[in-house]
Amino acid sequence: MRVLLLCLCLLVPGALAQVWVVPIKGVIGPANADFLVQQLEQAAEANASLVVIQMDTPGGLDTAMRTMIQGVTQSPVPVATYVYPSGARAASAGTYLLLASHVAAMAPGTNLGAASPVAIGMPSQPGPQEPAPTNPEPESTPEPESDKPASESDDKVVARTTLEKKALNDAIAYIRSLAELHGRNADWAEKAVSEAASLPASEALEMGVIDLIAPDLPTLLTDINGREVQLLGQTHAIDSSGELVQREPNWRHKLLAVITNPNVAYILMLVGIYGLILEFYNPGVGLPGVLGGICLLLAMYALQMMPLNYAGLALMILGIILMITEALSPSFGLFGIGGVIAFALGSTMLMDSDLPGYQIALPLILAISLTSLGVFTLILSMVLRARRRPATTGDVQLAGAPAEVVDGFPGTGRVRYGGEIWQAYSDQALTRGQRVTIVSRQGMVLSVSQHKESA
Repeated sequence: MRVLLLCLCLLVPGALAQVWVVPIKGVIGPANADFLVQQLEQAAEANASLVVIQMDTPGGLDTAMRTMIQGVTQSPVPVATYVYPSGARAASAGTYLLLASHVAAMAPGTNLGAASPVAIGMPSQPGPQEPAPTNPEPESTPEPESDKPASESDDKVVARTTLEKKALNDAIAYIRSLAELHGRNADWAEKAVSEAASLPASEALEMGVIDLIAPDLPTLLTDINGREVQLLGQTHAIDSSGELVQREPNWRHKLLAVITNPNVAYILMLVGIYGLILEFYNPGVGLPGVLGGICLLLAMYALQMMPLNYAGLALMILGIILMITEALSPSFGLFGIGGVIAFALGSTMLMDSDLPGYQIALPLILAISLTSLGVFTLILSMVLRARRRPATTGDVQLAGAPAEVVDGFPGTGRVRYGGEIWQAYSDQALTRGQRVTIVSRQGMVLSVSQHKESA
């Protein structure tokens, strides 16, 4: 069927041409990247004439952004990125994607820029250098470098500065290459990275950063119809007169978008761990183990696609182990409190990103930490109450307890105690049904004597 569709498209040019509209909203991450790449592939298979990315994003992850850009630059179908509606933005990673597209368009009242590396998940860029003084004072002759002791802190500062420069230079080179790919203003693109510069739509058009401004989608399609762009190294005329097809994420991408939310992945991980712990503590229940296993696998799948700090993850695991140790062998709060502290610190460090959309909410961390602390405080109080409670089993409980004669005596006989028949011994003559008092126990034989009231 797919081959027949392609043959018809070749025989009757434009007969089945479609314009696909793909929405990209919110923080750019694995779900958005997978959705866009899949739509570009399907658009090529369906012989669509144009793909319009309708974008509104504050930025996102560097790896997801580069995956999306590779999909756009390698697409056999021309791609127009349209920042829409009014009030939307193409910040940070969105600026890269906008410049990489064959057509860059914006709606009035939108903006782009602020593409510094810190906003796309890279190390923060170095701060601005202080200007040199206009009239520098003569300086004393510095000591030879060989006479100065090497400082470990100085080495770390140099290494950090080098890493920041590498990240900054890489981001600048990348955005310049994308801007030059379609003849856009590469100098301003560099400022968007090095100076975190931003522009409204009108100024972006004047400076040659974008191609056009359109108030709505029909106007955009009318303006770019017949426009020539470079598509895989060849000149291609855009046909935007086809039928509009609105594309929406399917259930898989919606699920991926939900579980790759750091807060959701965090909760799934905790539900999975505690579910498995409960299953091991009470084997045979089944439901906690099944639910915990599913949640833990979903959390692992989500976390492996996000910028994870393994030191934070290790602290969380250590905290959980300490809390389990406190529950199984109480240490008067030492392990429990230490585990809660390690767990809370690890939770704040878990996401290795400065993006607001990829941070675990502090109220969620506090709520779970305080709940854990409350649970272990309750366990500790129950343990202390149990230690103060008098013994209810064993020889201490038997001594002085009343029993009833069944038969025998003097000598060996049987008595009823606690609903059970026990072997007993007494030197006294006792009759059936008489109440006696347990004196002691030797093995499984009780020593009894006449009850004081019946003596």
